[in-house]
Amino acid sequence: MSLSWITGILEALFKESIIDAIMASFEGVFDDVNNQVNDIAVQVGQTPENWNSGVFSMVRTLSETVVLPIAGIILTFVLCYELIQLIIEKNNMADFDTFNIFKWIFKTFVAVFILTNTFTIVLAVFEVAQSVINESATFITGETQLGDPYMMEAIRYQLEEQSIGSLLALFLEVQVIRLALGAMVIVIFVVIWGRMIEIYITISLAPIPLSTMVNREWGSMGNNYLKALFAVAFQGFLIMVCVAIYAALVANIGTTDSIRASIWTVASYTALLCFILLKSGGIAKSVFQAH
Repeated sequence: MSLSWITGILEALFKESIIDAIMASFEGVFDDVNNQVNDIAVQVGQTPENWNSGVFSMVRTLSETVVLPIAGIILTFVLCYELIQLIIEKNNMADFDTFNIFKWIFKTFVAVFILTNTFTIVLAVFEVAQSVINESATFITGETQLGDPYMMEAIRYQLEEQSIGSLLALFLEVQVIRLALGAMVIVIFVVIWGRMIEIYITISLAPIPLSTMVNREWGSMGNNYLKALFAVAFQGFLIMVCVAIYAALVANIGTTDSIRASIWTVASYTALLCFILLKSGGIAKSVFQAH
């Protein structure tokens, strides 16, 4: 038994162990990305009430017990101000039309109805957005999966053709990229959960802007609030569009001839996904002209 034969066996065993370690790292990277992308569809497809019923109940209680009385005072002021303006505009009622008082009464009724049904209106916005998001999720979920068996088999075949030095370098690259992807996963988590916290904060003050809806001068506050509400609700749809674009980009990941190109492409596309997710809130507000 020659020394070269023993060395060859040890080299083959060492190479096989490196390949196994690289394959495990590859699968771990793909699993992390797949799990996070799938979790996006689950998180954004829920209404505030379903996402965390405990937090929603607390926010609703605070809004109805603390914010709603303030909104009632604001509504009273707005309606009285409008009545005074109505009287002044008609030459101190010298040219007063009785129809105007009925119009004011009707506006008062509408204002009170909106204020007493604040959360019904708010939840209706999110129900509409949720139906759109869930419809889009049926076309996206399952299309973002990386690391299918054929791809992994092709990667292993390529690894077996490389030298030990090249495999060691690739192993280090994979570890670096896996750490980077871990940081990106945290960014995605912050965006998705941050959106839900923003929603809870926004709806907690809903009675105040909605109490101004019927007034011409103060109504811009309520209109802007509704725009912001639609923006943050449909931001979930934009997030799903981002995931769909990501799915299209990674669809041909496994067709590349270079393993390094495959893993760096995954990292690049995931970084791009994080960047677009961070911008999704601003894009939604721009579309709905919310400010």
